[in-house]
Order: sequence, then structure tokens, then C-alpha cells
Amino acid sequence: MARWMKPEVYPLLAAMTFVTSMCVFQITRNVLMNPDVRIKKSNRASAVLENAEEGYKYSQHGFRKFLSDRTPQVFPALNSFFSKTDN
Repeated sequence: MARWMKPEVYPLLAAMTFVTSMCVFQITRNVLMNPDVRIKKSNRASAVLENAEEGYKYSQHGFRKFLSDRTPQVFPALNSFFSKTDN
């Protein structure tokens, strides 16, 4: 492999592999779990599906539940350190 690929290409190859795997994961997740995607012909026959529970379960996945109680800050300790005021 080193014969036809330079070592400088490895980080780019790693980044592209990661991004491609994330895309494949998301596409697979949408096809298999998204309530709006209908693969079976019987599901496609109905124009509107009453599946609010399934949609809520799809939108509130584990990672979103994990982040729901966190503050939307990148460095909370650093932000609180610099936001302290001395009176």
C-alpha cells in the first residue's frame, strides 16, 4: 500500500472514511427507523399515517436524551470562570 499511496494521504483517508461511515449510518437509520419512510407496499397505500408515538420515539433518540439536560456551552467551566463579577 505504501508503494502507491503517500503517507500524507492517511489523515485525509481517515477523515473521509469517518464521514462516509457517518453518512451510511444516517441513511441506514432513516431507511430502517424513520416513520416517514415507507418501504412496504401496504404502508405506502395510506396517504397519512397516524404514528405520532413512533415519530416521537424516532426524534427523541438516545443521544438527544443524553444532551437534553446539559447546558449548551462548549466550555462551561471556562465560561463560568470568566463570567464571575467582583462587586
